Amino acid sequence: MADKQVESSHYAFSRYMDQRRWASIWHQLDEVLSLQPNKVLEIGAGAGIFKQVASCYGVFVESLDIDPELEPDHVGSADELPFPNDEYDVVCAFQMLEHLPYEISLRAFGEMCRVGRRKVVISLPDALTLWPFSFYLPKFGQVWFFLPRPALGRKPHHFDGQHHWEINKKGFSLSRVIGDFQNAGGVRLEKTYRVAQFPYHRFLVFS
Repeated sequence: MADKQVESSHYAFSRYMDQRRWASIWHQLDEVLSLQPNKVLEIGAGAGIFKQVASCYGVFVESLDIDPELEPDHVGSADELPFPNDEYDVVCAFQMLEHLPYEISLRAFGEMCRVGRRKVVISLPDALTLWPFSFYLPKFGQVWFFLPRPALGRKPHHFDGQHHWEINKKGFSLSRVIGDFQNAGGVRLEKTYRVAQFPYHRFLVFS
């Protein structure tokens, strides 16, 4: 069981929430609500925003976290979930698995797939720098596209007190992470994309 890395004050609005993170939370809700689940498990309670907003749309969410100060529904370790197989329609973890050493994050993802009956939705940090641009088209709305910043190679990741690894750091190519996660959970990747307003956040949906 891993130790908590941040105090509950970390999630204070003034220091944690900005417009980019709001955009990422919109995608969290959009992905999960589109599945019309009856019962959802969120790994990593965070500020509790996902759970609260989902409840406004009639989706029942339970949270699990190692830190009781965050007041999750269940206190426990992500790599030893205290639930039977197929207990939840959807299991999700947003910007959470990178807080675990890589091998433990794979075990945790395997546990998520074990207790998730239909889909597993996650987001992870992607260190490949992209420059987002957008323009407006009548009838189509805002159109976004990315330009990658030129890079000489992947940088190694050094534990910063929170993240043990990130996609597209040295040794953690996107293809490797996807392959390892699919093998760990016995699932297949349905889609992946980066949030236009916050490209550091990459979403992955597995079924």
